[in-house]
Amino acid sequence: MESIKVMVVDDHTMVRESLATALSTSPDIEVVGTAGSGREALEKAKALNPEVILMDIKMPKMNGIKACRLIKGALPDTNVVMLTVMDDEASVIEAVSAGASGYVLKSMPVSELVKAVKLAKNGKSMLHPEAALKLIRQFRKLIDDEAAKYNLTNRELEVLQLLAYGYTNKKIAEKMFISEQTVKSHVIHIFQKLGAADRTEAVAVALRKGLVE
Repeated sequence: MESIKVMVVDDHTMVRESLATALSTSPDIEVVGTAGSGREALEKAKALNPEVILMDIKMPKMNGIKACRLIKGALPDTNVVMLTVMDDEASVIEAVSAGASGYVLKSMPVSELVKAVKLAKNGKSMLHPEAALKLIRQFRKLIDDEAAKYNLTNRELEVLQLLAYGYTNKKIAEKMFISEQTVKSHVIHIFQKLGAADRTEAVAVALRKGLVE
């Protein structure tokens, strides 16, 4: 199996070289280059065409998030894993929105960084647990905000999700430990609030608005 071509980007020379050396110890990884800024990373990525880029978020001139967005635009098949020493919510959301395939801490063991690279190569994501939690909270907030626009209660959202799963009123009643008549009442209210004529339309609206899976 061919080694995964990786580029390491960090504005601190010692960190950059340390990461490159550590990753090179893995027989599955070939570090094809390094860069000290987002701008340099963009230029080198175009020349080296790495499969995975491990890139610091906080860098002068052009930060990692902007560089990630530009690299993904120029090289859509290159996967970017963001490196950081902190995990503030704004950075997590921005990194994922920019197209990052992962968000990991520099302090993670080399074995975990290698794992992140391999997952990224295969189109999968690796998020530090704290980062994942922040993402979940953010998406939950987005759903709650969208639900508030339609004045949907938590109970109605539960019913709506089960409707999306294709459950009958009877099955929903069993799942939620409520009467079938109560389910019917919730469904009527959902139709009214979403402006839907039937279940199919209600689910279609809910999916389009991100209210259900």
